[in-house]
Amino acid sequence: MDKNQKQIIANNKKAYHDYFVLETYEAGIELFGTEIKSIRNGRVNLKDSFCSVDDGEMFVIGMHISPYEQGNRFNRDPMRKKRLLHKKEIMKLFGASQQQGLSIIPLRLYIFKGRAKLEIGLCKGKKLYDKRAVQAKKDSDRAIERAMKGNY
Repeated sequence: MDKNQKQIIANNKKAYHDYFVLETYEAGIELFGTEIKSIRNGRVNLKDSFCSVDDGEMFVIGMHISPYEQGNRFNRDPMRKKRLLHKKEIMKLFGASQQQGLSIIPLRLYIFKGRAKLEIGLCKGKKLYDKRAVQAKKDSDRAIERAMKGNY
């Protein structure tokens, strides 16, 4: 695999189901050695994770990185807060997230040029009727696609 390509490790499908993504940003993550090894093995889960700002620093909370098998005593807590590194946009995102109903949600984790990057999104929560409308549109698109193929 080319080093300049994005190698997607994990997607947060639940975020796209529960939120409208308004804007996306890229941020680096502060990780320890065994954590990056576990991420490269694909042993990470973004489901139910979110970002919060404390003292001018942004953290990912709820991102589960499974312990590395050969890591023994060097393994860290799988659910610890992980600091994001992208100072210039943190305050902009923090200000926007203070608005009614906006959250900062991790969307995708990938490796780019040998470094782990997290795509975070400024998101607005969906209501139940929004989720139903999206599902109805997907179902109708699928039915139209089947009819076009002739496999009804």
